[in-house]
Amino acid sequence: MTRKAELTRKTSETQVSLSLNLDQAERGTIKSGSGFLDHMLDLFQVHSGTSLNLDCAGDTHIDMHHSIEDIGIVLGQAFSQCLGNKKGIERYGFYYVPMDEALARVALDFSGRIGFVWNVEITNERIGNLELELFEHFFKSVAENARMNLHIELLYGQDHHHKFEAIFKAFARAVAMAIGPSRRISGIPSSKGVI
Repeated sequence: MTRKAELTRKTSETQVSLSLNLDQAERGTIKSGSGFLDHMLDLFQVHSGTSLNLDCAGDTHIDMHHSIEDIGIVLGQAFSQCLGNKKGIERYGFYYVPMDEALARVALDFSGRIGFVWNVEITNERIGNLELELFEHFFKSVAENARMNLHIELLYGQDHHHKFEAIFKAFARAVAMAIGPSRRISGIPSSKGVI
């Protein structure tokens, strides 16, 4: 059975349509309202081996805050819907990714519990129309709505583009590990018998 989800979220601030397929590595179309966020989400789908389609119409004349939050919410919900009871998956994922002078580490657990740690020091700058400090809000929204533990660390780096490319690639590879088939457990990967 293919693990896929199609979701929409409509508020007075944004309208988000998103589809996620965890078992298909076919490159989807991404239109977030920010060219840089499009690039990062494209890196995610390529390096996680998933297919992501996204269309977001938001109040970007104000800023990207509402759009990036709602995209994170819907992406987290899509993970939750795709994974269901988590039967047969590895559950945990972790990865280091270098991007030139930058190095990022991501560890995650599709545990059914929410835990979020963001150890990323950045100055209040932007790339294109996107304030880089909003990425913390994005990943927090993903973690809360996927009901996962998500720990993201930027160990070092100088170029902001490289920093976030390392983070998104590490997140993608950690997701790929966690959603993959378990090497040793055929049922639900928890001593409780439920996640």
